[in-house]
Amino acid sequence: MLHEQVSIHKLDDQGVETWRYEGVIVDRSTNSITLHAHFDREEVQFFGIKLEPNDLFVETFFSNRWYNIFSIYTPDGEQHKGWYCNITRPAKFEDGHIYAEDLALDLLVYPDGRQQILDEDEFLSLELSEVERNTALQALTDLQELAKARLGPFKP
Repeated sequence: MLHEQVSIHKLDDQGVETWRYEGVIVDRSTNSITLHAHFDREEVQFFGIKLEPNDLFVETFFSNRWYNIFSIYTPDGEQHKGWYCNITRPAKFEDGHIYAEDLALDLLVYPDGRQQILDEDEFLSLELSEVERNTALQALTDLQELAKARLGPFKP
């Protein structure tokens, strides 16, 4: 159902909840949910991007891909600030809830197309099987290629 309130549960690689917040579903397909959520923390500089209270995050979670994509905008949605992509295990969708197991590795894409990989050391320290590690690294490569191929808003 569109415009349904949903709780997003960020889990660590062991499945332990590390953060929970609310969003509103704006699009849904068989394998994805896109929602709107608002930044609920104090202003912070994040690798050259100023995140401010109420910034709009358009977040897409996938049940068949090893990542999610957050498009970041000013609260009015007018100015695009960049994309933040998490390498995760495929998301789990349950009634009113989205669960995403974060594997630490992230890709930040600036509006001008520059890319920055984040938290590689943390990712390397996770106890993952060889298959999971390789699948996660392939997901990062897929995101990098997707970002290079897109002009304008970065959409899945």
